[in-house]
Amino acid sequence: MAGTTPGTPGTPRVLRAMNDRAALDLLLEHGTLSRTRIGKLTGLSKPTASQLLARLEAAGLVVATGTTAGRPGPSAQLYAVNARAAFAAGLDVTPHRVRAAVADITGEVVGEFELATPGRAAEGVVRQVTTALDGAAKDAGITRSEVHRLVIGTPGAFDPATGRLRYASHLPGWHSPTLLEELAAVLPMPFEYENDVNLAAVAEQRVGAARGHDDFVLLWNEEGLGAALVLGGRLHRGFTGGAGEVGFLPVPGTPLVRKVTKANSGGFQELAGVQAVPRIARALGIDTAEQPYVPTASALLSHAAAHHATDPRHAALLDRYAERLATGLASLVAVLDPELIVLSGAVTVAGGEPLRERVQSELAELAASRPRLVLGAVHRHPVLRGALERALAATRDEVFDTSR
Repeated sequence: MAGTTPGTPGTPRVLRAMNDRAALDLLLEHGTLSRTRIGKLTGLSKPTASQLLARLEAAGLVVATGTTAGRPGPSAQLYAVNARAAFAAGLDVTPHRVRAAVADITGEVVGEFELATPGRAAEGVVRQVTTALDGAAKDAGITRSEVHRLVIGTPGAFDPATGRLRYASHLPGWHSPTLLEELAAVLPMPFEYENDVNLAAVAEQRVGAARGHDDFVLLWNEEGLGAALVLGGRLHRGFTGGAGEVGFLPVPGTPLVRKVTKANSGGFQELAGVQAVPRIARALGIDTAEQPYVPTASALLSHAAAHHATDPRHAALLDRYAERLATGLASLVAVLDPELIVLSGAVTVAGGEPLRERVQSELAELAASRPRLVLGAVHRHPVLRGALERALAATRDEVFDTSR
């Protein structure tokens, strides 16, 4: 091997690192494994598997957790990933609150915190981020400095050319051109930022309804309509980070919205956004309030899903709203031809299978191709879960790299 460097592919160090990572990924998947089982799953000999485990244990990446029981023959030592080898954090930012969570290297959430941010005050964004992060870290029994990586999810997207947040005028305080530099000055760990709907798609791809799919669209519907576009297994963000801002999409059935960035709305948002649900309900003679939009719309669709078989008005609510959702989705299908569409966000998910079936049926009439529609499977804080999954992936790539 003369003339090679420690990082050259094919050298013993790199091959050992590849085996180490394979074993660590297996332990993440299975929880605990014996040396013999690791050897069989990786194809390594017993001596090599023993050396691997000894090496990982010495590096603090695995721990012995006990022995097998209830089987014939001598007990075998069991091993697991050392959960405290590293921690990752995620933040989910909305105009009303900042939700934070910390996960250990295995992905288990060990600390959570929610900071209310009422009103329209544009000051103190850096303080809000650090307060929420510190709260989750404290709940996890660690300090901010022990977090290996942070991912922050926000509405809109940070323009890679200017560093400014775009498509999210409703998020006060986050539009300063120096915000990212200010955050970098106080955060001791590397951090990334990502659109909230994109992070919901990450969650569905890693642990939810889109597992195993490299091409899919996620349609998100809560305070705003948005989409995440995953092509070839990767998020498509667009030139300015605005790919998927489908609320601005002009669609049939609603007047054109001019100066959409000032209005922070567009045709699809007006047609099928959260505010449309109570309006449809009232037109059908269903007595309802209009605001707060998300709880009101979610409750209406949930009630309709439960009673559509016996109440024609609620069946009509699902029918009309499904047609509106399918109208915008048909444009996405015509351009992207996705394999799968995931319906996510509290409002759409509240309609359940009765709404999904109607959207699927309407889309079959409006689009030339036939993507499969499914409901999102990550029900608890999908944006935050996606932020954690992104942070964990980068953390594992760094911490599990034993070639250095």
